[in-house]
Amino acid sequence: MEQISHEITLFAEPVFHYGSFTVTNALFTSWFVVALIIILSFILRSKLKIVPGKLQNIFELIVDEGLKLCDQVTNNRALSIKIFPIAISVFFFILVNNWLGILPLGGFGIIEKGEHGLAFIPYLRGGTADINTTIALAVMAVLGANIFGIFSIGLWKTFNKYVNLKALGGIFTKIRREPTIIIVAPITFFVGLIEIVGEFAKVASLSFRLFGNVFAGEVLLVSMAALVAYIIPIPFLFLELLVGVIQALIFSILLVVYFTIGATDHDEHEEVHEKVETLLVN
Repeated sequence: MEQISHEITLFAEPVFHYGSFTVTNALFTSWFVVALIIILSFILRSKLKIVPGKLQNIFELIVDEGLKLCDQVTNNRALSIKIFPIAISVFFFILVNNWLGILPLGGFGIIEKGEHGLAFIPYLRGGTADINTTIALAVMAVLGANIFGIFSIGLWKTFNKYVNLKALGGIFTKIRREPTIIIVAPITFFVGLIEIVGEFAKVASLSFRLFGNVFAGEVLLVSMAALVAYIIPIPFLFLELLVGVIQALIFSILLVVYFTIGATDHDEHEEVHEKVETLLVN
């Protein structure tokens, strides 16, 4: 009987095709997670009661503690309420994906004939163990933060964070009062351009951190199971469940940080500072 092999690959394996569109196991898992979260949300919504049950109590506690955590970042409950729905949705999406990738559900899949014999391809693979998913999440977080900034403080102020034309214009209006503006203004302008590079760095940091930790955890579990099939891998499994929570929490908190920065109007702080200086001089 020909032996069936299964190796953890760096890329997500295709499980079926819809025309020219290829559905990988990581994409299939992500769809499954989204559907699961939507169904659970509708169930919870339909069973809301004034006197909460056990399940409602658990989620009310999660929401309450999550809002408190957001408040520590934003220092503004009104802003936290705006950002929190996105942050908690991303948290649960990443968390369930992380857990599905390491739970012993890999028995469901297909067997295909490859170059080195028969190969087993599981239907479920954690979406966050695929770099395409984590890059998409990172782009959503960074781009979403800037769009949120546009709606919060306006297009012009958001644009000036990166291309600070106001700083260059200040050379002509402030040069008599502040001669050093000739040096400071160009530096401020180029710092804004560097911020554009920083946005791309955020995407790389978010995506590779999440992908690296989740993928490494799956490889660790497979390696331990290959060496010692029983008992020994169990502590590592629980450790990876904890890592899944931590990674989802880190990504969500960073998303809140980026959205808070996007909604922060630096010009207002500068205007207040200038008014204070004027009052002190007078």
